[in-house]
Amino acid sequence: MYTYQDLVAVGESEQERIQFCLNVIDQHKNSDLYKIAYIADQYDKQRNTTIVNFQKFLYTISGKTVPDNWSANYKLASNFFHRFIIQQNQFLLGNGIQWQNDDTAKKLGDDFDIRLQNAGHAALSGALSFGFWNLDHMDVFKVLEFAPLWDEETGGLRAGVRWWQIDEKKPLRMTLYEEDGYTEYRVYEGQSTVLKDKQKYKIKTATTAVDGTEIIGGENYPSFPIVPFWGNPQHQSEIVGIREQIDAYDLIKSGFCNTIDEASMIYWTLENAGGMDDTDLAKFLEQVKRLHATAMDDEVRVNSHSIEAPFTGRGDLLDRLRKDLYEDYMALDTKEIASGAATATQIRAAYEPLNSKADSYEYCVHEFLQGILAVAGIDDTATFTRSTMINASEEITNVLQAAQYLSEE
Repeated sequence: MYTYQDLVAVGESEQERIQFCLNVIDQHKNSDLYKIAYIADQYDKQRNTTIVNFQKFLYTISGKTVPDNWSANYKLASNFFHRFIIQQNQFLLGNGIQWQNDDTAKKLGDDFDIRLQNAGHAALSGALSFGFWNLDHMDVFKVLEFAPLWDEETGGLRAGVRWWQIDEKKPLRMTLYEEDGYTEYRVYEGQSTVLKDKQKYKIKTATTAVDGTEIIGGENYPSFPIVPFWGNPQHQSEIVGIREQIDAYDLIKSGFCNTIDEASMIYWTLENAGGMDDTDLAKFLEQVKRLHATAMDDEVRVNSHSIEAPFTGRGDLLDRLRKDLYEDYMALDTKEIASGAATATQIRAAYEPLNSKADSYEYCVHEFLQGILAVAGIDDTATFTRSTMINASEEITNVLQAAQYLSEE
């Protein structure tokens, strides 16, 4: 993998630096971090790759496989992954940050809480996101658009390449971020150009009636202004470990719909039709479903049989998979406390796995915020108020019972 030391070794030749940036992007796209992050991003958008790419096949007498375009092939993608990371992220960050100093929120910008939530969501999904302190606000880069260059000695982030391209036939834009400034490049139809020479992160300008606005100077930050945000201490996407269970849920649910769709579990037996292969049989079923009639040779006899769909077994398995998904992700299943009047103790017990997961996540958030505050030159500490449900009537009753022992305040 390319590192910060590799960038230093390139030198100052612009064409060599452009080629280095292209190599860094290619290497990053081929890394496990990027590939898993891409899969997680698809699941986050409810485009579950396994069920979307699932294709039925039939076999001819010669053993050749052909796509099954005749039988039902529902592809029902569940939304577990998006629901889980939304719940975890908003449970901790949904109420915003409380700062000790009143002016900290103003220095960070009015939309800092929203941008932090976006960075957290991207970190949970892709394992890693990045916060770029851009003078008076924070920009968020996903791991799918930013290739980091780590320091071989310290392991810290010292540089990186951000890229974007609307389409393969459109220009590729790249920005190389370094500690002493950033440079913008453009690659299109084999031509590489420098759109903007390296400039400092803080630009000082002057405006006059004669000359207009011009740059008169600039300065950089005391450290690299892009801070990594890991979603968990394992430094991996939250899709790891639960993707297979989500796939099993989707495939079983889709398969059950296929079973119901295919003539309500009616199956056919053909006598004296031994020369038909899977493709011929599929065409026969398609004709029966479309025309409700079929023409056969005199020697061929057609018999129909019906069986009940195994709803109970599949339904129980789906319920089990759903429960296992919530347990393995340590998420809150509101169905467990939504039925009936749950006591405060039951509610706290239901929240305990999510609280434990949020504790681990909170350390990652604090580490990220410390990096951002250091770049911005702000000395403060963040606290969070987690979103929880309560049994309001029980809480009020407890307060009233303790009223004689409490002050009016």
